[in-house]
Formats: sequence, structure tokens, C-alpha cells
Amino acid sequence: MKINWKRTIIVYAAIILIAILFSTFILPGEPQPEEVSLSDVIVMSQEGKIDSILINENQLTIIDNNDNKYITYKETNVSIYEIEGFILEGVDVTIERGGFNWGSLLISFLPLLIFGLLIFFLFSQAKGANNQAMNFGRSKARMLTASTPTVTFDDVAGVDEAKQELYEVVDFLKMREKYQSLGARIPKGILLIGPPGTGKTLMAKAIAGEAGVPFFSISGSEFVEMFVGVGASRVRDLFDQAKRNAPCIVFIDEIDAVGRQRGAGMGGGHDEREQTLNQILVEMDGFDTNTSVIVIAATNRPDILDEALLRPGRFDRRITLDRPDIVGRTAILKIHSKGKPLDETADLQSLAKQTVGFSGADLANLVNEAAILAARRGKKTIGMSELEESIDRVIAGPERKSRKISPKEKEITAYHEAGHALVARMSPNADPVHKISIVARGMSLGHTRQLPTEDRYLLTRSQFKDMLATLLGGRIAEEIIFGEISTGASDDIRRATSLAHKMVTDYGMSDKLGTRTFGNKQEMIFLGREISEQRDYGDDIANIIDEEVHSILQTAYNTAKDILLKNKDRLAHIAQRLMAKETIEPDELEKLFTEPIDKLEAELEEIVTAKPVVEEVPEKKPAKQTKKGKVSDLINQPKQAPGTA
Repeated sequence: MKINWKRTIIVYAAIILIAILFSTFILPGEPQPEEVSLSDVIVMSQEGKIDSILINENQLTIIDNNDNKYITYKETNVSIYEIEGFILEGVDVTIERGGFNWGSLLISFLPLLIFGLLIFFLFSQAKGANNQAMNFGRSKARMLTASTPTVTFDDVAGVDEAKQELYEVVDFLKMREKYQSLGARIPKGILLIGPPGTGKTLMAKAIAGEAGVPFFSISGSEFVEMFVGVGASRVRDLFDQAKRNAPCIVFIDEIDAVGRQRGAGMGGGHDEREQTLNQILVEMDGFDTNTSVIVIAATNRPDILDEALLRPGRFDRRITLDRPDIVGRTAILKIHSKGKPLDETADLQSLAKQTVGFSGADLANLVNEAAILAARRGKKTIGMSELEESIDRVIAGPERKSRKISPKEKEITAYHEAGHALVARMSPNADPVHKISIVARGMSLGHTRQLPTEDRYLLTRSQFKDMLATLLGGRIAEEIIFGEISTGASDDIRRATSLAHKMVTDYGMSDKLGTRTFGNKQEMIFLGREISEQRDYGDDIANIIDEEVHSILQTAYNTAKDILLKNKDRLAHIAQRLMAKETIEPDELEKLFTEPIDKLEAELEEIVTAKPVVEEVPEKKPAKQTKKGKVSDLINQPKQAPGTA
């Protein structure tokens, strides 16, 4: 905590002043000594009543044998020696020659001194407030010098193409004469584009660490204040500091906070923000070719930036940092697991295959969650089980073991997830099923995780149709087994409807409407988030779009229902296995999909027999689990009591 010394001194001074006033006017003072004449003193001396005498210039202080104090004053023509002649030899005489009473002088001038100190500090406070007002327009950029420990390109993985593009910047900052001799001009500005968590800020720090130059870091929101002109003033001060420390790098994070399109009404038409953007444009345009100041900005919304900011001469180069592929994910996992005790079972290559779509930040969080989980379990190393468990924690959240689920709801969830898995397995273009679980995580009661065999950047209509069938498989399994539907499929239906709508309006996969798009959308491809949509079609087309979306969903529904009806026995067995084990791992899944039902039923009977029965709620004694030794018998009893399966 920083101590405000000025305020502390003022408080102490006020306390001292109050104490002096209190002691002067309120507390009773020492009684004043009685004044006597010099002749009385001589008489007292002759009678032997005086113990000591203090002579201070013209004043005599007499103390008698009873410790009573008297004072008298000698005349100027009477010398001290004459007074000593009248006093008996037994009296202690003390003479103060030329003394000065500093105590009385300090007490006399102390109020004036305190008052002067108060005036001084009041003026100092006013001056400090004025300095703060003058510094209000100074830049808040944080400067990292070349000696500050930082990251390098070795600490960044999964974006090899971006590192190759940015190495030119590092090379220019180190040896700019090589480029200038050929007439080459390094880009003044570099815009890093990518989804959140892909390492834009880390890449900017790596450039500074590789080049060994000062690095100014500031966020776009730190320019804008409620006072007019402050943002533009901070921009000027930032670039002045950068020019004085050239060569250097200026990094503006989240530049979309200040660099939005002007006059578009976005962000409330903030005039102060637009003035700040204008100042950034002017400063970047005023750079000399020999200035050696490079501006790097990061954003995940390049579509809303002002066109003047993106033109050549300002941000000349745009570098996209996308989510890493399997090679990049493996390299990122190696970086974040460096220094952590990994078990021999930990296979980062296999882990990278299971984390399709994860960003660098997600992978860092995954390794950290695995380390926390291993510590919680009392282990000395991080095993593959903790790493795979952390994938589920990152995707769906931690297990909610405290959530009490009734046997009926558990059974419905098991059939729901078994329906997803079975339809995905039987669909030729769907991703392979990796794991099924009915353990509650986050807001879900269970989940079925599919893993693509490779990183894909294109999807076909056949793949979309199988995706839709897989999404609807859980809802259809509930209908077939229980003759009833629940709210558990609400998110599946929402996702299926959205995907079917995109097939018709965005991807041109409708036979009736042909190869065209509908609706003028502004969105980022890798974000998948629509900002606005303008309708550019009539009511007749809108009706056809609705019909096509319904037709696609109905086709997927019929496909999934046919698969589940043909494999009803296997659906029931997978659901019962889920209820017994709660989680089915990849090694066991393939057997459930391919081996004969009779063999699987025998294994299930052994699992159920070995598992201790724990009654969650009081109820009647359940029926025997395998009366005839066939799981298929349970299918014909959809109205059975909860917990009898």
C-alpha cells in the first residue's frame, strides 16, 4: 500500500496544533512564584531561610528551605558581586551569564511555524492536482525494455506461417540497412486477426523478444475517456514516446474498441472515439520511412474496422492466426506441458487428435486443469486419464456429482445418448463416436463426443445430413423406447434447425432454390456470429425456405428413426451398459457396435452382478434384472417402473 506522506504530515501537524492550544488555554498551568523585594531576600538570607538562588541577568529566582519559589529583580546599578556579599556562605548561588531561553522562543513561534507548514502543504496539494490534470492526457502505455525477460518465437506454436511473415519485421529491426539499401520499406502497420485465444498478444510479445527492442503495449479502450480531446492527446504522446525510443514496437490490443468505422452509428456514434481514431490515422501517416517504429494491432473483428485504417500505408499487412491443426496442437501441448511431470501413459499426439477446434488458450487451460486434477487425486505425475478428463471439463464443465437424478431421468438420459451414438456409428459420413457419458456436467445431463479422423476445412451435403440425423437421434430414441418426448433434446433441435437453415440460405444446398444465398449478413467466418442481417427476398421465397428447412429436418428424422428401429436391441443394450457404468470409453465402444448381442448381454450381467446396488430413493423392491437373460425383453416394457432396467 502506498503511503500518502503529505496527508500524513498534515494530520500530524493538526494534532500538534490542537495539543498546544489545549495545553495553553484549557490545562491549568504551573502557579506563578511570588515576587519579593531585594531587601526581603537579604533578610531571608540572614535568617538562613534560603536554600538556593538562580541569578539570570536582572532576575533572581529564590527557593527557600520549604521549596517555595520567589522572584525579585535587581536594579541595573547593583552588581551581582554586591548581591553575593549579602548572602550567607551556605546558600547555593547559580549565575546564568548571557543565556538564551530557546524553549520559550519555540513555544512562542510554534503556532506560526505550524500555520506556515499548513499553508505550504495546501499550495503543494494544489500544485499536485494541477500536475495530475496536466498529465491526464499522457499515454498509459506500458513499456517493456530490451532487458525485460519476455517470450520469443520458440514459445509460440501452431502458427508457423504467421511466424514466417513476422520474421521479416524482426530482421528489419535488427538490420534495417539491408532492406533500405535495396529500397525496400517495411510495413508501417501489421494487423493480427484471429479468434480469441489464438495467441495474438503472445505473438506481438514474441516479436519484441526476438528483435530486442522496446515494446509499448496498450489497449484500444485506454485511449477513450469521458473528457473531450484526451484520447487524441494520449495517441500523440504514445507516438512521441515511440519515436524517442526508436526502433521499437507499438502494440495496440483490441483496436476495434477505437478503430470502428466512422459515421456508421456503431458504438453510439461516439465523437470522442472518432477523434481518437483520426489522430491514430494522422500519426501513422506521418511516419518517416526511416523512423523504425512498427505498429502492431490485434483484433477478432476486422470486418468493423474503418477502411482508412486498413489501407496501404497504415496497416499494410494482415496476418491471420487461426485455430491450430493437429501438428500445431501437438506443439502447443508440448510447450505448455514443459516443466510438468507427465506420466508415461500421457500421449500428447493422441490428445491433440481429441482436441479438434481448440485454440492455444484452450489447450493451455486443458493442461492446467489436468495438473490440478492430478494434485487433487494425490498423484505425483499427470496421467492420460487426467488429460482426457480435462477435455470434458473444458468442453462441458466439471462433473456435478452433487446433482441428484432420479432413476427414471437417468434411464431417459442413457437412451438419449445411446441414440446419438448409434445413429452416428451407423451413418457413413458422420464423425466416429469417441465417448459416451451420462455424468452430469455443467447444464447437461450427459454427452456424446465425436472425433473427426482428420482436420477438415470443407463439409459436404452428405456430411451435413448425417450430422442432422445424429442430432435428432437422441429425441427419436426417447420416442421409440418410452413413447414420450422430453425437454432434453431442446438444444439438439435448435442446433439442427440452425444447421438446416444455413444449408438452405448460406450454402446453396437446396434443390428448389438453387445455388444462391439469402439474407445479407455481416459476420466473421471463424466466429460464426452474425452481426446483422438484411432480408433481400420476398415472402414467396421465405415460404419456400421454410418448406426446404422442414424437408431437410424431416429427411434426417426419418433416416435416424430407420437406423434406431433396425438396431433396437443394440440401442437397448448400449443404454443399459451406460446405466451400469455411466461412462463408456473408446476401447469398449467398438465392441458395443459390432459384437453379437448375446455375448454383450453376458458381459453386462457380470458387470451388474459385481456392482453394489445403492438405492437412491425409497421404492418397492425392483424386479430381477435379467429374468430371461435377454436385454431385448426390456424393450417390450416401455411403461416399467423406474430403476427396474
